Amino acid sequence: MAELDDLSFADRSFMKLYRYRVSTWKAMTRLEKPLAETRGALITTAALHLSEQAPFDETIRGGDWSFREISDAVAVKSLRCAHKSRSFDRTGIERDPNLAFPLDRLRELAARRVLGPPNHRHFSFMGSITAPARLLVESAPEVARRLKEDRPDWVLLTPV
Repeated sequence: MAELDDLSFADRSFMKLYRYRVSTWKAMTRLEKPLAETRGALITTAALHLSEQAPFDETIRGGDWSFREISDAVAVKSLRCAHKSRSFDRTGIERDPNLAFPLDRLRELAARRVLGPPNHRHFSFMGSITAPARLLVESAPEVARRLKEDRPDWVLLTPV
């Protein structure tokens, strides 16, 4: 695992000076049924997208706030990564997107009846968004609206 000292001087300085937002902690909800009867969705910040979708725009200053919807029927190996961070080594995720988007693992757990079937859709964002206003006002609420519509029992966030 990388250490903070592994980052460049510029990245360490940025992280020390960045004005992180403070979020009010909200209590999570307990599952009301066994895991085997639940349906879950994935949200990743690995900037994964389908080949037929536009990749995340690595040139947007402050980060691309958009999202990509990924069908449960996707072949995980076909996902592409368009993450912009120079502090993020994409090698492992490009070899196996399950590292950041473990849909194949969820399918295996569902086949073994440990979990219920995955939600019919999942979502991908780009991480390392340093100017998150449009993410907070536009794209994240839209993903939340879609997930409320789907009513999964849980959501697994895989931050990258």
